[in-house]
Amino acid sequence: MGKKSERRAKRARTFLSRLAGDVRGNTLAIMAAALIPLAGMVGGGVDLSRMYIVKTRLQHACDAGALAGRKAMGGGAWSQDNYYPKKMAERFFIANINDTLYGADNVSKTFTESAGKVAGQASAQLPMTLMRIFGQTTKTLTVTCDAEMRLPNTDVMFVLDTTGSMGDPQPGDSQTKLSALKESVKCFYEIMARLDTNANCTTGTPSGGTSDQVQIRFGFVPYATNVNVGYLLKPQWIADSWPYQSRELVSGGVDDGGYWDANWQDDGWHYCSQIPSDTQSTKYQVSYTYNKYLCRLEHKSYHLNNPAVWNYGKITKDISALKSGSTFNHSFQLKIGDDGTMKTIKWDGCIEERATVRKSTYYPIPAGANDLNIDMVPTGASGTQWGPALPDLIYTRKRVPYYNGFSGYYDIDPVNGTTTNYGSDIYYACPTEATRLSEWKDPVAFDNYVDSLKAEGNTYHDIGLLWGARLMSPDGIFAADNKLTAKGGEIERHLIFMTDGDACTGTNNYTAYGVNWFDRRETDPNSAPSAGCGEKGTLTQQVNARTEALCTAIKNKNITLWVIAFGDLETSTENRLQKCATPGRYFKATNAAALQSTFKQIADEISQLRLTK
Repeated sequence: MGKKSERRAKRARTFLSRLAGDVRGNTLAIMAAALIPLAGMVGGGVDLSRMYIVKTRLQHACDAGALAGRKAMGGGAWSQDNYYPKKMAERFFIANINDTLYGADNVSKTFTESAGKVAGQASAQLPMTLMRIFGQTTKTLTVTCDAEMRLPNTDVMFVLDTTGSMGDPQPGDSQTKLSALKESVKCFYEIMARLDTNANCTTGTPSGGTSDQVQIRFGFVPYATNVNVGYLLKPQWIADSWPYQSRELVSGGVDDGGYWDANWQDDGWHYCSQIPSDTQSTKYQVSYTYNKYLCRLEHKSYHLNNPAVWNYGKITKDISALKSGSTFNHSFQLKIGDDGTMKTIKWDGCIEERATVRKSTYYPIPAGANDLNIDMVPTGASGTQWGPALPDLIYTRKRVPYYNGFSGYYDIDPVNGTTTNYGSDIYYACPTEATRLSEWKDPVAFDNYVDSLKAEGNTYHDIGLLWGARLMSPDGIFAADNKLTAKGGEIERHLIFMTDGDACTGTNNYTAYGVNWFDRRETDPNSAPSAGCGEKGTLTQQVNARTEALCTAIKNKNITLWVIAFGDLETSTENRLQKCATPGRYFKATNAAALQSTFKQIADEISQLRLTK
């Protein structure tokens, strides 16, 4: 090789050496190599953000659909007519999903129901953007949701007007008002307890019951002229003696044994097994027997050598025989029967109220009005206990005996030393026995109780509200059961007061305050009380005044007071009832369908809808 060639070779080696050691331009190469993973990172971040937004939107829409479906379901079934809950769930899902949804498509949703819980599942396919570089073209996103009706621990006390007018239908209805009430109460129970009754409810058939974590209790106070609460009380809360408009034997009344009157009355042919059974074994005799199945009955006439002599008036009677340790007897005997014989005195459970005072207004509750004190526990002291209402003890008295179709005139003064057997000219009605708060987990038992309600008696709103409050108060005679749940939980309290009319009183009514005309415990003792409906009569005015005071006292105990007026009532009565209710909790229903709808609305408002997932 020549020198010239050697110099060229040497220069080439020097250039290559310099090039090999030169780092200028490396960044370009590195960046070119890093573009692929960097694109993946950026694209992944963008697509992940889109996936998060789309999944969040899906979850919101699913939750909205589940809530709407469960709310539309109420206490009934999953399918209902044209606006069944599944359709509502789907509508709310669609309304809460974005139309474009960041490019997602194939959006699907499914809602189902089981045991009162609505469950949903939604999905969507989201096309990827830069992630396509790595072969990830789409991503399927799925969410789930569910909702169920959960109640707080809840007590509901029904104070229901079961007076005589409830036996009539509302204009245009084919069923009586009482029948409509029974059906409405059962449908309310179906919504709250989620158990099926025998009622035909517009909400369909419920299922599943309620969670064991929640306590839901129902109680009843049917009311009319009085309330039937006596057998719910402790014997020590009932007095051993009580004053009644009655009579007592002064002398005479000695039975001479009697004889079979020759002019005995033919009682006709009787089955031998139907011969009356009584304590006077010689009162009846069989004079002829056709066979072992047919008998002729004769009646024995009694003749007294010494006719019974009576004192009539307000007489204190020993009634302690009604008590038997920690329980009650249903009857006892006193020697007040005609001719001085023993008479069985029965107690059906209605009561006479404890000490009261006479006022024109009763709020705040005046001193001495123990009858209006919701929480006072009897101590045994005078005026703190209750008395049993005993119509078999009542004998009213008149100046003149019954004649020519007229019953004469009442005499408030005692009548002493008379052989006259005055009758019991009173009107008495004792409703179905009230119940304490209980969970009623057997719908058949609930049906049977509601079906036992009967329409009878005049309208005394105050006595119904009073005992509704007493039976649910957390501070009164049942505080041990009502203060907290068995697990120590707080309780929401609701009293539902339904009536079809005005307060309506009668002077001869035997009520929780005795026989109104004679006892005058609420009115002027020196003048005869007057009666009527609406606002007419001193007795009715007392009922209205006491009702107003009780409404306020109930609301002050943090009890939500719902009031339902059933029918077209007097304007003054409706105003009074609206004032009675907790604000916003007054309703009016004019027919059976509206009554059921009203009870449903109240049940829905008491219920609280919560997401469980």
